[in-house]
Amino acid sequence: MHKLKPLLPYFSRYRRSLSAGLLCILITAIIGLFSPLVIGQAIDALRGDISRQTLLMYGLLLFGISALRGVFQFLQRRILVAMSRKIEFDLLNEIFGHLGRLHQGFFQKSYTGDLMARSTNDLQAVRMLCGPAIMYGSNTIFTGIGSLIFMANIHLGMTLVSILVLPLIAVVTRIFGRRIHVLFDQVQATFSLVSSKVQENLAGARVVRAYVQESAEERAFETLNREYVDRNRHLILWSSAFNPFLLSLVGFSLAAVLWYGGRILIAGEITVGEFVSFNLFLGLLTWPMVAIGWVINLMERGSASLLRIREVLEEEPAIRDQEPLIHDATVHGGIRFKALDFTYPETEVPVLQAIDFEIEKGQTVAIVGRTGSGKSTLLSLIPRLIDPPEGQLAIDGQEVRNLPLQTLRGAIAMVPQETLLFSATIRENISFGHPDASEDQVLRAVSLAGLDTDLASFPNGLDTMVGERGITLSGGQKQRMALSRALIREPRIMLLDDCLSAVDTETEERILTNLRTVFPGRTVMLVSHRISAAQLADWTLVLDGGRVAERGTHEQLIAHGGIYADLYHRQQLEEQLAAV
Repeated sequence: MHKLKPLLPYFSRYRRSLSAGLLCILITAIIGLFSPLVIGQAIDALRGDISRQTLLMYGLLLFGISALRGVFQFLQRRILVAMSRKIEFDLLNEIFGHLGRLHQGFFQKSYTGDLMARSTNDLQAVRMLCGPAIMYGSNTIFTGIGSLIFMANIHLGMTLVSILVLPLIAVVTRIFGRRIHVLFDQVQATFSLVSSKVQENLAGARVVRAYVQESAEERAFETLNREYVDRNRHLILWSSAFNPFLLSLVGFSLAAVLWYGGRILIAGEITVGEFVSFNLFLGLLTWPMVAIGWVINLMERGSASLLRIREVLEEEPAIRDQEPLIHDATVHGGIRFKALDFTYPETEVPVLQAIDFEIEKGQTVAIVGRTGSGKSTLLSLIPRLIDPPEGQLAIDGQEVRNLPLQTLRGAIAMVPQETLLFSATIRENISFGHPDASEDQVLRAVSLAGLDTDLASFPNGLDTMVGERGITLSGGQKQRMALSRALIREPRIMLLDDCLSAVDTETEERILTNLRTVFPGRTVMLVSHRISAAQLADWTLVLDGGRVAERGTHEQLIAHGGIYADLYHRQQLEEQLAAV
């Protein structure tokens, strides 16, 4: 039961529902215990002189007991099943919220399909544990205890005979329960792999078709699916054998009671009515004995799934607010790198070394360099998408770790190198960071990002659905939509990570002209592989091998004749060749 302790806070939220549900179960069990007594008394009364009115009274009494029992059964189901759905709702919200706070490293080592399986199948198993398992388990306990008390009151010896199999039932339940727990955990793990395989193939459908790997992927999926089916069959084998095994033990108990009870009935130690009542109580006890197998099955499945869910929820966010925080901080845009060195935790090769420079509030700085020089990493450190080393990055003179994440990121708009769009309308994607944006604000952002010329080609204009990850758009349209999403926020700091790489030169020129009207008054860091974009900046930083190789204005760097000048001359030559 210690495995279920993580659920206690959720049960605590709905303790009234839980208490009311358990009370209804207790009342249902107590009312149900009256039926065998009434039937036993009626049978004994039939042996004497009994009137029609008495028979009618017994009939009405049994009808009333059944009706009242039905009412409380309905209430217990309504209350406890509703409670389990609410716990499922809370858990799913907690999982979703927690995943949104986890660091990038967690998602690099976790499969999307596995996380989806934990949020669906595993969560459903936990819901069954919180509702039906508690409901039937409590009913088993209350009915079992009540039946044993009444049975012992009728004849203690016959009661002892009927419970001889209970120790054996306990042993069988323990053996089967452990095995079912292990098997269900394996089934859920395999289901995660199947889900991941489906997700990967749907996301990479174009690649699979381009490399003509449909048949190979189908065979791989069939192998994985067969393993999932085989493990399910193994689980079904043990689950299916559990109840019949218990029933056979219960059948042995019934046979023993009939043999022993018949002898004492003939001996006159009990009446026919008492013998019938005892067997009816034993029947009430039989259901709990059988139901306990199903309950144990649900509990083992639920506890296995709960462990898988807790693995996600107990993953600590690597980047989070930590005291001391500057709660009243306001971000203006001054950025200072103080001899910053950075190495990703999973590697030993430094990505950035001795990065030392300062950007004044309102300046535009371009970051250029060869592939792998650390440009994207540098930008990701500022909003703490990656945590910088302590004391080596400051915003407006304040250690960046002391700024609340909501305040820090609320003042920053970042357009990453890999554009991500949601399966929503163009309008919803653009206003994602500013849900209350007006029509004019959306259209202005669209115009600044150079997307206005494409609006006419979209079937429903701004209300056109873009499909999952923007599959219906070109690379350039995706980038411009992501740029619009950043511009509409009107942030203090803008981080643009090569956000125009997929647009043509003419469109780029038009967008850069528009951006010149936006940059003044904001701090902008502009990563670009095109020198034309870098010319917008007040000054440029050149990275090479994770270090600052050059810095200065466009004219100064050209005159210097280093990496920047080499990139500039190469691009000029490429443009001339393209023109020819």
